[in-house]
Amino acid sequence: MDKAFGMIKDLVGDLTAILVGVIGLGVVAGIVFGDTFFFGEVLDNLLGVVQTLGDNGLVGLLVAALLMMLLK
Repeated sequence: MDKAFGMIKDLVGDLTAILVGVIGLGVVAGIVFGDTFFFGEVLDNLLGVVQTLGDNGLVGLLVAALLMMLLK
């Protein structure tokens, strides 16, 4: 049973790493190519998250710190 949970944990970690890479690619491509079909949406969504966290003050700061810790 522990082996199954370990495999699931590894799978989730690998998928998260791939998605973080795709987000990074989307941000860079959105900056380089401007507002395109996929890449412009990534920047808009990322800026929306940052604005929401910034509007929530201390709670937003705590959530940002938690997200950074989880993605580390």
